[in-house]
Amino acid sequence: MARYTGPKTKIARKFGEAIYGDDKSFEKRNYPPGQHGNNRRRGKKSEYAIQLMEKQKAKYTYGILERQFRNMFKKATAARGIPGEVLLQLCESRLDNVVFRMGVSPSRRGARQLVSHRHITVNGKIVNIPSYQLKAGDIVGVREKSKSLNAIQESLENASSVYEWITWNSEKKEGTFVAVPTRIQIPENINEQFIVELYSK
Repeated sequence: MARYTGPKTKIARKFGEAIYGDDKSFEKRNYPPGQHGNNRRRGKKSEYAIQLMEKQKAKYTYGILERQFRNMFKKATAARGIPGEVLLQLCESRLDNVVFRMGVSPSRRGARQLVSHRHITVNGKIVNIPSYQLKAGDIVGVREKSKSLNAIQESLENASSVYEWITWNSEKKEGTFVAVPTRIQIPENINEQFIVELYSK
């Protein structure tokens, strides 16, 4: 399964925000990476550079590589609605992202591992494909044998985020993907219009 496995803090510093969640290393050095750090003179970025940065930020945030991301964009342009918004909605509807949003894992990377290791069910059946696209009404749960896993229990205890498009039943350790979120409901700081402009060139 292809995925980014490199240093996370370096990527977060590149974009100037903690895209992978809480990061003490990023808080200490929240300036761009490189030998000269803050002292290096950085010229004004071109329009293309800004668009490329925004696309890379979205890819790293959701843990999607280029080919898959491009295919998602093609799917978004073919669908009804504004392509940029549809693209983010497709990203949010991925199984690994919803597992992360539900608080079953503290990170998308961890959520992807739980899915691929067959700990997660969709509508009662085990699904081990992180990119699986959920539909409104789908029930996502923790497999019966996996409910006692310490990693899952600790994550659920520390989970504090609440999202309008997701419900969670802590007793059953399952939640419902109520609806595809609207753009206003998606908390990620991504300018999807730049991504559309980049791919439209």
